[in-house]
Amino acid sequence: MAIRTIVKHPDPILREKAMVVTKFNSNLHKLLDDMADTMYDADGVGLAAPQVGISKRVIVMDCGDGLIEMINPEIIEHEGEQYDYPEGCLSIPGVQGDVRRHKWIKLRGHDRNGNVVELEADDLLSRCAQHEIDHLNGVLFIDVADKVYKVNPNQEGE
Repeated sequence: MAIRTIVKHPDPILREKAMVVTKFNSNLHKLLDDMADTMYDADGVGLAAPQVGISKRVIVMDCGDGLIEMINPEIIEHEGEQYDYPEGCLSIPGVQGDVRRHKWIKLRGHDRNGNVVELEADDLLSRCAQHEIDHLNGVLFIDVADKVYKVNPNQEGE
């Protein structure tokens, strides 16, 4: 396991649509382990593979209830209200924005071994998953924020 360098905006990889993962092997396991280490080291709650320079549909998240890994994640359902809340990004330090997201979503993807998994997420985990899936589609929070503003760069957020 290793800490990887977090790619910063405006690196072009952050604007690419990431490739679907088809091989669930030791290389993927190492990427997942490294991404988790990198996220924790940076005090983040989520990280997408493009943020470490890898154009693959892989995310890791930990909003306080333990590590979640998801490969090829997709939102298959959402319901209820949407709400605005400030977001930040490890790839855009010192900036936050008010982003409208679904309060509750259901995700489908794969675990590190290729098994299909589903996850229901609400509140912060829902927001984090939507933010990370946006990364996989080349979308940054600054693209969808109602308002963007500078903050202390030590308060980076997601």
